[in-house]
Amino acid sequence: AQAFEEPPGFLLALSDFGGFWYNFLLFSMVVLFTYFYTAITVNPMQLADDMKRNGGFIPGVKPGKRTSDHIDELLSRITLPGAIFLGLVAILPAFALIFGVKQGFAQFFGGTSLLIMVGVLLDTLQQIESHLLMRHYDGLMKSGRIKGRAGGAAFGLAG
Repeated sequence: AQAFEEPPGFLLALSDFGGFWYNFLLFSMVVLFTYFYTAITVNPMQLADDMKRNGGFIPGVKPGKRTSDHIDELLSRITLPGAIFLGLVAILPAFALIFGVKQGFAQFFGGTSLLIMVGVLLDTLQQIESHLLMRHYDGLMKSGRIKGRAGGAAFGLAG
């Protein structure tokens, strides 16, 4: 008798890093969790109330319910493309394998690792900028402001 039996075929298909079903499931889960995360972290009504309380507003949109509806509409428009982009980034290593990149390199520098590296880089740049601003030194960041994950000011690419 054998100690471990061969797993069923669908489990083998779902555990194949370069396989279609693994990547399809990964892409689908990333898209679904992006919607879930957005739904639990962004409350348009609370955001509109906070803006109103702090004297902020969106030009051309009345404060209160209209601002909340506007934020909700914007979220609805940007969440799908963002979720699809994150899904594609997550399955990027599978595409790298198709083009002949070695599996270890593709897994290490693909998908999630890439997102983490960019996030850490943006946070680091934002911290450097805040330290420079505390010391009233503007010489290093002439191109503008940096926008990190915390929602700070913008990275000077557009300005």
